[in-house]
Amino acid sequence: MTNTRLNGKVALVTGGSRGIGAAIARKLAADGAAVALTYVNSPDKARQIVAGIEAAGGRAVAIQADNRDAVAIEKSVAETVSSLGRLDILVNSAGIWRAEPIDSLSLADFDESMEVNLRAPFVASKAAAVHMGEGGRIISIGSNLAERVTDEGLTAYSTSKAALVGLTRALARDLGGRGITANVVHPGSTNTDMNPADGPYAENQRQKMAMPRFGDAEEIAGLVAWLAGPESRFVTGAALTIDGGANA
Repeated sequence: MTNTRLNGKVALVTGGSRGIGAAIARKLAADGAAVALTYVNSPDKARQIVAGIEAAGGRAVAIQADNRDAVAIEKSVAETVSSLGRLDILVNSAGIWRAEPIDSLSLADFDESMEVNLRAPFVASKAAAVHMGEGGRIISIGSNLAERVTDEGLTAYSTSKAALVGLTRALARDLGGRGITANVVHPGSTNTDMNPADGPYAENQRQKMAMPRFGDAEEIAGLVAWLAGPESRFVTGAALTIDGGANA
């Protein structure tokens, strides 16, 4: 372990087996938290994340849970508490991308976007808040495309991520009296297997940035870890953008 700022804390990271979610799980563990992470179809990757955290001296568990399934989400919260003893930090990282212009976007794709990107964070936050006390943290991963829609085909995705901001601000009001914060982090283009920096759409994205490079998942994780820690205790209801100035 390299840090102790989150010692004694327990975190649940949805979608923590790959990309930004995996980087967040590793970072929170490196800062001293015990970490549960959910996955859907990649048990090997989830086990690798857990094994890496344990090899570094941390505690971690992997839980299969589909963010389309509200019962599975609720069970993942309960299993986190059962396995690790408590829950202090929830990171709603799992999400999907459906890119189609409005004239060809299906209702099924729109509904699935809302189900995974908006309803699932609501379900997880509601279940997690029951277990949280003073100092609890709810952090959701949004998108800079919630604030500025730069291309066509983003009706479902941008709508779901913009609505996530409203949910976060409402959670901040509902839970602030209990000393629990709720914030959303808006990454821009980040180098992951879903959106690689050398992919066919990467140059178009770079041209929109003040700093023309893709972010690293670890940079997003660093901001999430700050929000999870004691330094951010007076920050709530905020949407923090980390996108290389794409929305500047």
